[in-house]
Amino acid sequence: MKDFKWEEAPQGYDRITQREARDIMDREENIVILDVRTREEYDTGHIAGAVCLPNEEILEEPGELPDKGQKILVYCRSGIRSRQAAQKLADMGYRAVLEFGGILNWEFGGLERE
Repeated sequence: MKDFKWEEAPQGYDRITQREARDIMDREENIVILDVRTREEYDTGHIAGAVCLPNEEILEEPGELPDKGQKILVYCRSGIRSRQAAQKLADMGYRAVLEFGGILNWEFGGLERE
């Protein structure tokens, strides 16, 4: 199996590092932070301001994401579901999807609990 490089991304969305994602969160206002884990996982701890929309529920254009040009930062637990969700969103015509993997090793603190 070919080694996957972080910089490689399927067509339609971009993969970024957690540091790049954190920088965007700190300096930009009109963004969506999208947690695609289950509601139960989200409730145990999520990035401040994140919207929960489980990957399994992204079957058609989500009402939670009405602006296809808005920057969307997508994450999950380990990075698998976030890549799947980012690809689904890109396939639906969302033009500013940035996937930054999972938060198993999120080093920036600030996880909120419900």
